[in-house]
Amino acid sequence: MSDTRDTILIEVVSSALASIVEEMSETLVKAAFSPNIKERRDCTASLFDAEGQAIAQDEGGSPLHLGSLMGIVKAIRERHAEDAISEGDVFIGNDPYTGGGSHLPDIVLASPIYVDGQLTAWAATLAHHADFGDRGHAHIYQEAIRIPPVHLVRRGVLQEELLQLILLNCQIPSERLADLNAQQAAIRTAVDRYLEICARYGRATMRDVGRELLDYTERRTRAAIAAFPDGRYEFTDRFDCPELEGELELPITVTVAGDEITFDFTGAPPQVRASVNVVWTGLFAACYYTLKTLIDPDIPPNAGLYRPVTIVAPQGSILNCEEPAAVNGRSETCQRVVDLIQGALASALPKRVTAAANGANTGVHFSGWDPFRKRNFVYLETIGGGSGARYNKDGLDGVQVHMTNTSNLPVESLESEYPLTVESYELIGDSGGLGQHRGGLGIRRTVRAETNDVHFWLDTSRQFSKPWGLFGGGPGDSARCALSEGAQPVVRGYTVLRSGDSASIETAGAGGYGDPALRDPALVEQDLAAGKISAATAAAYRNAGRISAPE
Repeated sequence: MSDTRDTILIEVVSSALASIVEEMSETLVKAAFSPNIKERRDCTASLFDAEGQAIAQDEGGSPLHLGSLMGIVKAIRERHAEDAISEGDVFIGNDPYTGGGSHLPDIVLASPIYVDGQLTAWAATLAHHADFGDRGHAHIYQEAIRIPPVHLVRRGVLQEELLQLILLNCQIPSERLADLNAQQAAIRTAVDRYLEICARYGRATMRDVGRELLDYTERRTRAAIAAFPDGRYEFTDRFDCPELEGELELPITVTVAGDEITFDFTGAPPQVRASVNVVWTGLFAACYYTLKTLIDPDIPPNAGLYRPVTIVAPQGSILNCEEPAAVNGRSETCQRVVDLIQGALASALPKRVTAAANGANTGVHFSGWDPFRKRNFVYLETIGGGSGARYNKDGLDGVQVHMTNTSNLPVESLESEYPLTVESYELIGDSGGLGQHRGGLGIRRTVRAETNDVHFWLDTSRQFSKPWGLFGGGPGDSARCALSEGAQPVVRGYTVLRSGDSASIETAGAGGYGDPALRDPALVEQDLAAGKISAATAAAYRNAGRISAPE
């Protein structure tokens, strides 16, 4: 496909595929029942070719979801012979070790798409089923039901016994059933839309266009990497989480050689008896995401991006763990992988990287019995924080960063669904690092229990270290969690709250960029007036050298 007409056709089909995955996600969100999906949009969708290579991904979803999607088709094909896969099938899976997933709450449904009787593509949806929050994280068996890639629907017939087995292992089966139905609706939408495109252009053309799209992405990715300075770049960072005592040191060596790049995590610590281990799919997703942020946001998100990339991590390490390591909190570790790559390449790509963001996917889980609504409840929230400053802009305040891309759960929805009350929800002044460009601010969210025996789990990071600044920029503030007087302390990320107890979660700010003495005085005064910085911080900027005190 080399002439102008074919080039236009490729672009048209590429846009059509992107529209399909966007419609899939919107269908899922609109049809879902749980607040985590219909409000927080903790879901995504993808299309794959017949071999399982990603040809389109919904970029409105979380980048980490790629880790739970990229292995699913391969796992299905390895487990099921070709003659055991049929039109009308829907497979379900979530297991990181047998199902291509990255953690158990991310349940994937995948369906083959047949055109003219031939397997031509796959459609897959992922939804985070926030049902598994209080089971422990010593090993994978505590974290949720493990589902290998098996038939949920076979030739159009629902496998009712399997569905009932899954639902029996859930705390809120009605939510799970409704959300699984929403995922199936999204898949049906994808199949219909893909067949419509095939009816217009033909199966052979769609197959050829898919291959060309992968090659096109590969060419653009290689060209972008070739523009990086060749070299070997090293960096280390600290990692902590509430389940661990102290901190771990994570190293990276990034090697750029021509149009290829290697991310080498040799020296990563061994896997731990906690939830923050990462299987290879999660690590790969973090590396691919970071690379894409450093090259061209317009490059189509497909498997062509992966071809110039080599990823090395020791088997059995926290970044490439082996069964039965727990993985529920893998997003915390994946956030630090982004920091590692950005830190390593800062000297080579100073105008492309950012200072360290809040460095966490701060997750809070409240669960128990709701005496007012006479039902079990599980409330999951991932709370944003500061994003890192850039060479020409301040970091954003109170946002999801890097590997996460969910919305917040509105206070009104939270309080109408659960026996909980939000006492405060605000930005934390002074939490962003100083710099010519200020780091983004963290968030304080304080939640009060309105009933007894509320199980509280906390996933976060940067409680000991601070998000680093770049080129003279200062660090952002650390994360913390404060409980109301008399509440039982959080031990290894867990406690039980009584009625009236509150947990105040404070996420980290982000690092600043550049010498604070070079900050525009007008921006300092603007931040002071908005309450984003204190008078003391404003004075620190003025005393940095360039800014004189107002008359």
